[in-house]
Amino acid sequence: MKKRQLYIAAYDIANSKRLRQALFVVRSYASGGQKSVYECFLTDAEKDHLLASMKSIIDPDEDRFLLLQLDARCRVRTLGKAVPPQDGAFYYVG
Repeated sequence: MKKRQLYIAAYDIANSKRLRQALFVVRSYASGGQKSVYECFLTDAEKDHLLASMKSIIDPDEDRFLLLQLDARCRVRTLGKAVPPQDGAFYYVG
């Protein structure tokens, strides 16, 4: 099985058309999140594809995209009724 790492993907897009495109791309990799910040468990190949897709969407003069790898050694903390992220053995798309 391929090794997945937990990333935080966040974006700030100025144009509504590009915003919809970015939302569609990021949500296709996300395991959770809200508004414009998402948790993504990615392999190296998926990370490269996500970055390439976002690079083709955003306008570097107006938009921002951040993909931050979280340290797997750190303890995950949640607030309220949140559930800690889990890297499942499979993902259901449907």
